[in-house]
Amino acid sequence: MQRLVILTAMLAIAAQTAAAATLERVRETGVFRIGYRADAKPYSFQDSRGRPSGYVVDLCKEVGAALGPGIRTEYVLVAADQRFAAVRDGRVDILCDPSSVTLARRELVDFSLPTYLDGAAVLSRASDPVQQFEDLGGKRVGVLTGTTTERVLRGSLDKLGLNADVMAVRDHRDGMELVWKARLDAYIADRGILAAMLREGDRPGFALSKHYFSYETYGLALPRGDNDFRLLVDKTLARLYRTGRIKAILAKTFGNAPIDETLNTMFLINALPE
Repeated sequence: MQRLVILTAMLAIAAQTAAAATLERVRETGVFRIGYRADAKPYSFQDSRGRPSGYVVDLCKEVGAALGPGIRTEYVLVAADQRFAAVRDGRVDILCDPSSVTLARRELVDFSLPTYLDGAAVLSRASDPVQQFEDLGGKRVGVLTGTTTERVLRGSLDKLGLNADVMAVRDHRDGMELVWKARLDAYIADRGILAAMLREGDRPGFALSKHYFSYETYGLALPRGDNDFRLLVDKTLARLYRTGRIKAILAKTFGNAPIDETLNTMFLINALPE
């Protein structure tokens, strides 16, 4: 028993040491590993040529540039339900997707300064639209497994005493397809992701709820306990916010529409001085 306790402690110390050495490892190997998603457009996705793209991926490219010359970026595709484990286990150095910051997740990883604000909305068929939680009663509802949206959905249904058949899916595109084929009545996910799928899907007959069902603050997930690396990431983000360069990065993904007032306030608050 004593040997097991000692071994566990040694493994914990080794994990902390590995986490604290991200910058050293990156500079020794010359490789910076960015974890990204295939299905979280417009934040983190594969474009038509299979290249990593999206607003959050672009932020991580700025972090890569801040590491200095001679560093090669390696993109690692991660599944939604494995993305935090990929950071924790050292398979990626940083997670570049629409990850909501929660206290439970901070037991596994650290987070950067906030990168975006969004919230859950519901995709349904226009013939039977969903505009509020009460509309989900008796319906078949899809949600991405292992997300804060899944927790909000299940908790709200329970709190309101609504009976709904919840189906967990592994890909946002699968959720949309199931609604299209009438195997689901609704699919709940971040509004930005649903809106992007609708823009490119060329499928009439869908309805997107006007109201948010939750509010989410995104951040870049980092190895826990690696203060030096987190400082470099936060310096990079704060510089983008402070200089206004974040506007060009936003425009690349979202166009030149005015920045939402709440989002702009978030940028101003986190535009920390050097």
